[in-house]
Amino acid sequence: MANQDPIDVVLPAHNEGDGIGQVLREFHEVNAAKGISVRFVVCEDGSTDNTVEVIKSLAEELPIELLTAPERKGYSRAVVDGLRATTAAIVGFIDSDGQCDPEDLEHLLSLARSNDLVVGYRVPRKDAFYRRVMSRSFKVVYERLFPVRLPDPSCPFMVIHRTALDQTLRGNPGLLRQGFWWEFYARANAAGLRITTVPIRHRERLAGETQVYRPTKIPGIAVEHIRALFTLRRELEQLTGSVPRQRT
Repeated sequence: MANQDPIDVVLPAHNEGDGIGQVLREFHEVNAAKGISVRFVVCEDGSTDNTVEVIKSLAEELPIELLTAPERKGYSRAVVDGLRATTAAIVGFIDSDGQCDPEDLEHLLSLARSNDLVVGYRVPRKDAFYRRVMSRSFKVVYERLFPVRLPDPSCPFMVIHRTALDQTLRGNPGLLRQGFWWEFYARANAAGLRITTVPIRHRERLAGETQVYRPTKIPGIAVEHIRALFTLRRELEQLTGSVPRQRT
């Protein structure tokens, strides 16, 4: 499927210098071969390695806009800044660790013809066991507070229409400082978007290890995120008057 107009694909990056060059190049080459034109918006977040240098060098070859910050903002704030810097009619998102397969973008885009937001779900998910357990446990609380019924509401591979993105980013996004996608999909649901899901391949991390969900940080992150869910629910009720049911 050829996509005539370029799409913007957002990637966050914090200390991903060992792998992000390969991720960007592979994603570009695979989709260019299918006639899909991609512009990357990389929201670099206070890296202390060579991430910025790698991206600047690659920007001489590929269409890349680099948003860089000397100090760490955190995953969610960096992602929000990246999404708000996009200009294309269709916006996509992947993490920069190489776990998202660029072959799947074509399928997400095909479903975006009749949906506002297309969300992947990882089959099978290649993250560490403790992360999968954390997600399943958090999902129980999440679904009690929000009528969002997604197979994988923390999946970072999605595509969304510009108007739908603008609706989703109303208010104060970034309340869940590390769990942005849980929040994003709750906001999208509250905005009444037409949402569909699609299975995607999930690969082993290309290089290094996660900078966020290390075992020692999990208890503190869990408590912080549960508190943030209640704050998010109150905000969405104020924005919409209620938290509407999921549209599919």
